[in-house]
Amino acid sequence: MADETDLHVGKRLRRRRRLLGMTQQDLASQVGVRFQQIQKYECGANRITASRLYELAKAMNVSVQYFFDGIPASDAPDAANDAERMEGDILSQKETLELVRAYYRLGERPRKRLLELAKALEGDTSNTGVA
Repeated sequence: MADETDLHVGKRLRRRRRLLGMTQQDLASQVGVRFQQIQKYECGANRITASRLYELAKAMNVSVQYFFDGIPASDAPDAANDAERMEGDILSQKETLELVRAYYRLGERPRKRLLELAKALEGDTSNTGVA
């Protein structure tokens, strides 16, 4: 039976892979395993060793900590940035993935302008009381 942490890490692995538009085979080839192993990691059936987690993080351009983000720490105090944490399911929504993919297909300058626009719009909605 899969441990809650293994399930969480597997979900984060799947989310990032899909966000990047990678297949399980693509990722498996980059880290030197078979795609079935990636399947087992993603469903939490197999635990990921520290060295393999490092290889996966490198292949997907994230820090190792990415896989553990969002795990509730029962005895630890809340981190200073917890108020900014977004709802976990929002990152697995199709619309969010499409938006992020489209964003990264833009050049650097249009990306910066789009980000500034989004920040400006966020400020506008908070001032008018519209949610």
